[in-house]
Amino acid sequence: MNAPTERLDPATHMDMLSLRVRHLPGLLAYYTDGVGLVPLSEGSGRIVLGLGDRAVLELVHAPELRPAPSNSAGLYHTAVLFDTRSDLAASLHSMASRYPQTFIGSADHLVSEAFYFTDPEGNGLELYVDRPREQWRWTGDQVAMDSLPLDPNRFVASHLDRNAAESSSGLSRLVGRLGHAHLQIGDIETAHRFYVGTLGFDQTARMGRGALFVSAGGYHHHIGLNTWNSRGAGVRSKTLGLGSLDIAVPTREELDRIAERLRFAGHEIRDDGNRITTYDPWGNEVRIGQAV
Repeated sequence: MNAPTERLDPATHMDMLSLRVRHLPGLLAYYTDGVGLVPLSEGSGRIVLGLGDRAVLELVHAPELRPAPSNSAGLYHTAVLFDTRSDLAASLHSMASRYPQTFIGSADHLVSEAFYFTDPEGNGLELYVDRPREQWRWTGDQVAMDSLPLDPNRFVASHLDRNAAESSSGLSRLVGRLGHAHLQIGDIETAHRFYVGTLGFDQTARMGRGALFVSAGGYHHHIGLNTWNSRGAGVRSKTLGLGSLDIAVPTREELDRIAERLRFAGHEIRDDGNRITTYDPWGNEVRIGQAV
């Protein structure tokens, strides 16, 4: 039997990321009052937050769990993609006003402009906006990315709509989605076999043994994977931090093709009819569902 080699449908995109948190009210305030996400649904110690009607982040109350060691597999950062520079500037202005101590840096990545934070429980967070796709530079199927200086104060001063930021609607008008997720893993070759060879993402950039970036549909990356802090990490235990990662595909037929590849590679899956669930080699839960 030959291995199925299909790639993911180009319409595949990130759906939502789940975080297990110790202090739910504090994290809720951070992501709503600070970032500008809005509650979409709530129940049983879980709150789903989003931008507009798009789910971005689920907070799951898990006070019994311990924090993850910094060198373990798991989350490197959640990346919230805003539709416009003005919306990103509004979020940055809010974060500077309410949570300035959580800012850790910024970078012009050529494909995007990004600003980095660490939330009150140590989870990484990227707030970013993409440059137009026609400005991305490709060499074959590999996209050029870099980390050039980017002044956050100048960005906000250039792009903030102060009338909108100070209006009664506040941050509730912001539009965006979960652009990508960046994970810490134990080694790049194993990550490539799972995310590219089995799930069907395309490799869009690689930095030796340190980092791998993968996507569907020609995006610069939907998932980043690195070993910068976690080289050699094994299967993670259940801790605070990353709970699950949701990926959306356009059809049930696409779900069936992914399930076939996972089974062929020896991965166990659960299929509830709407979504399949599996685990990557480090125990990170990956849920793949049909977009609605």
